[in-house]
Amino acid sequence: MPHDYVELASPVKFRYLKLENLHMPTGKFAISGFRVFGKGAGEKPEPVRNFVALRSSRERDGNRFVSWLKWQQNPLADGYHIYFGKDPGKLYGSIMVYGANEHYFTGMDRFDTYYFQIEAFNENGISPRTDVIRVE
Repeated sequence: MPHDYVELASPVKFRYLKLENLHMPTGKFAISGFRVFGKGAGEKPEPVRNFVALRSSRERDGNRFVSWLKWQQNPLADGYHIYFGKDPGKLYGSIMVYGANEHYFTGMDRFDTYYFQIEAFNENGISPRTDVIRVE
């Protein structure tokens, strides 16, 4: 069945998954987008520390300005979600960063104030978000 969603009746702990084709009425077997949801049994990362955003004083790419976002690397984190927006209560934009503790955000308008927040994640969960920071 294309795009089938199968949910188990109760949670299961496992290390590996094996997908085996038993029968295909058309004779062709293909799979796309095999995903499994859940959390590992280890520790989730601690909240991100020393999150700062520095806005450039010069224009880049027409009316766009750059903001350099930097934070302390978390050894338990696989990556980070950075949330942004023009209102501190509406951080609807997001960026996912892997293997780095900095990001150059190039989507800022010339005169608008922006707000940022960050959280760390790994296979065991997501850290609490930092306080919202303001960049003018």
